[in-house]
Amino acid sequence: MARSLKKGPYIDEKLLQKVLSLRKDEKKIIKTWARHSTISPEMMGHTFGVHNGKEFVAVYVSEDMIGHKLGEFSPTTKFIRHGGKMQKAIETGEEQKAAVKTVAPKAK
Repeated sequence: MARSLKKGPYIDEKLLQKVLSLRKDEKKIIKTWARHSTISPEMMGHTFGVHNGKEFVAVYVSEDMIGHKLGEFSPTTKFIRHGGKMQKAIETGEEQKAAVKTVAPKAK
């Protein structure tokens, strides 16, 4: 459910103060745990270190990101691979070995 228009977007107060106190030309990463904070126009051009539960992921805020949440750009899970027999066969290269055997020329 979306936040009420009467209330406006939620922006963490401490985070906003850090952004306003920092000049645009300073290239400093602002570390934050406030993944639920909405990106405002004042944040554009700054780099944030958004915590994903394990480490801080660097997020550079551009114009397209305004209105979204900081947490959207810092994934909390890491995709490893799909499971199953087909995936294991692909990883071991059995399909490639079988293809080479069928294409190989016959000996005289």
